[in-house]
Amino acid sequence: MAKKKLSDKSRGRENPGKGFGLGGLMRFIFLSPARYLILVAIVTGVLVWQWPAISTWTSDTLEGIVRLFGLGLAFIALAIGSLAWVISRGKLSSLFFHWNQWLGAIVLILAVWGMLGFFPVGKGILGIHSLGGEFGRGVIGRTDLVVGGLRLLGLLVVGVVLVAPGASFRLVNNSVSRLIVQFKRPGYRMIPHQEEFPLEELAASLQETAETPMAAAEPSVSSKPPPETAPVRKRTAPVPAASSTPRELKQVAQEVWKKYGESPGLVTLDGWKLPPIEILDITAEVQFSQADNAERGRLIEEALGSYGVEASVVQINAGPTVTQFGVEPGWDRKTKDTREKDKDGNITVRTEEISKTRVKVDRISSLSNDLALALASPSIRIEAPVPGKSVVGIEVPNTTSSMVSLRGVIETNSFQKIQSKARLAVALGKGAGGEAISADLAKMPHLLIAGSTGSGKSVCLNAIICCLMVNNTPTDLRFIMIDPKRVELITYNSVPHLAVPVIVDTEKAVLALHGLSREMNSRYQTMASAGARNIEAYNKNRQGDDKMPYLVLIIDELADLMMLGGDDVEQMLCRLAQLSRAVGIHLVVATQRPSVDVVTGLIKANFPTRISFAVSSQVDSRTILDSGGAEKLLGSGDMLYMPTEAGKPKRLQGCYVSDAEAERLVYFWGSQQRDEDSPLVKIEDLIPPPGVAGKGGRPEDTLMEAARKLAEEHEHISTSFLQRRLRIGYPRAARLMEQLENEMAEEVEDGEEAVDEEDEETTGMT
Repeated sequence: MAKKKLSDKSRGRENPGKGFGLGGLMRFIFLSPARYLILVAIVTGVLVWQWPAISTWTSDTLEGIVRLFGLGLAFIALAIGSLAWVISRGKLSSLFFHWNQWLGAIVLILAVWGMLGFFPVGKGILGIHSLGGEFGRGVIGRTDLVVGGLRLLGLLVVGVVLVAPGASFRLVNNSVSRLIVQFKRPGYRMIPHQEEFPLEELAASLQETAETPMAAAEPSVSSKPPPETAPVRKRTAPVPAASSTPRELKQVAQEVWKKYGESPGLVTLDGWKLPPIEILDITAEVQFSQADNAERGRLIEEALGSYGVEASVVQINAGPTVTQFGVEPGWDRKTKDTREKDKDGNITVRTEEISKTRVKVDRISSLSNDLALALASPSIRIEAPVPGKSVVGIEVPNTTSSMVSLRGVIETNSFQKIQSKARLAVALGKGAGGEAISADLAKMPHLLIAGSTGSGKSVCLNAIICCLMVNNTPTDLRFIMIDPKRVELITYNSVPHLAVPVIVDTEKAVLALHGLSREMNSRYQTMASAGARNIEAYNKNRQGDDKMPYLVLIIDELADLMMLGGDDVEQMLCRLAQLSRAVGIHLVVATQRPSVDVVTGLIKANFPTRISFAVSSQVDSRTILDSGGAEKLLGSGDMLYMPTEAGKPKRLQGCYVSDAEAERLVYFWGSQQRDEDSPLVKIEDLIPPPGVAGKGGRPEDTLMEAARKLAEEHEHISTSFLQRRLRIGYPRAARLMEQLENEMAEEVEDGEEAVDEEDEETTGMT
């Protein structure tokens, strides 16, 4: 049976034409090439059959179309091609989201089409019509140059405004501002009301809050003119300087609110208006030359090759401050030379590869100084390897650094994704490859910032505060700010987000930590009574003032608090860091002295998220990050960011917030300050009651009462005695002994004063 089947198949192969009937013909017709051939044959036959009629109709129709549209047919073809490209790319939604730009492009094309209508054509298929055809002449209306030119000018202006509305607005605004400044120069006499302030002073205060850098670069109108040209101003009575400051600030606040706060498109939450993103400045990014980066990549390959390290640059990521070159390690090859004789007796040497192994990463990392010499760079940083990539990152400083604005990071997709999920989204900066980096403060949950003087700590704090104020109302977020330097955070004293005015006294700052600890305990009791596990669950079904706001503690200089409080400050910070996350209390602590006596082991253990700016030595870098690298940073916002989930720090260029931006935010929120609003925590509430207060107003030790009983029961006590009986450590026993001695001394002084008063009374009666 098998042989019979095999013979049938063989016969079928030998005589393939046998059995080709109607079914085979149909299969042949339905093949793709056959269908195309049949279709071409049918179309060709129809064209040959009706060619005389088609040629007559085509010539008449083509002549009519050309007379109507002229050279504008190219514009129509361009429009059809653009629409087809948009549809093929699946970007049809851009027609709706960018409708103004598409409409502006159509208006500009109409202007060019009308411009072609000015040029007539005497002969040819167009006859007496113009290059733009009848449609082009219809755009200009007539051949009169004046009327047609005005129409074209109007179309050009409308098209440019539709294509670039922001740039057009800024151009008009800057032009008007320059014109106003020219009219307000000292040569012009402007007589104000007698009770008003001088116009120069008011204009100077307004100019300080100007939005664009161009307006800020103009000559200050408050500069005093020369005596011979100064206009004479008369006032009924001199106004004191102290009284002019509040009025000027109020005037500036009104101007900022009028410009940004009265827009109908602002988002309103719980009766508060959120500031628009336009209140922040945006800076132009520096474009780096690709040829320059390619040349530096070639130098890196040559420098590594000269030291016997085979490697190739596979990627180049240009960042705002540094450029990261992704280097892929090559192979270490071992070869063997074999001497052989050919047929003619000549000796030839044949090289044979025995084995090859990958170049070790440590060999590339050890050549950092040699690479810096080859690139003529002050310092380079090698990240080996780059997390998530099979390359070694060599970070080379750029010849020109670019500034990273807070607005530029907030408008990125990465920040918007975090903001949609988290309440405390923070914009940090841009990475070495130019990617925007953002984080959630609630997941950190606390942040420790360190760096030398002038490296960018205060700017980073301002960026964090401004980013939180842009996206949160006072019902959602409150601040407690501690500023021992008295110069950095005082600006925010008038915003309604403050739970207590900015604390500048170090002793009150220590009291604030104790008050915040009591607030944390109170919140735990409140959530326990409500059956909520954390602050998100507690605020889930609450609105307005019923919600429990987040509390963010900002400390600008930790070293001052550690010098005054010591163990007390460390204990309170660690307790807050361990327990306050669930109740919505988060800490942001900064210091310019990252030494072991300030950033202790307990503080580091409770602050997993850290930021290090440029430091002076590798010891300081290891203190804050547990690894080196911060000593090679460039300063001016260049930082290493180590989140909780990362094993290695990531290099960033921090966001920059200018003083004008911070002032505009403060004025915006200050204009919404309500008279009935009261601070969440009063400074008097931070001071413990007299029965609980110890020396310096600090809370009394819980074992102080037991120590007093021991002092009453025994005639002589000592520190070691308290240590044994109370089973405590020596430092705590020494503090208790010191407080007992102070109380005994105060009792003796009070007794002597009482005896002196009795003697005086007895002497007086006598």
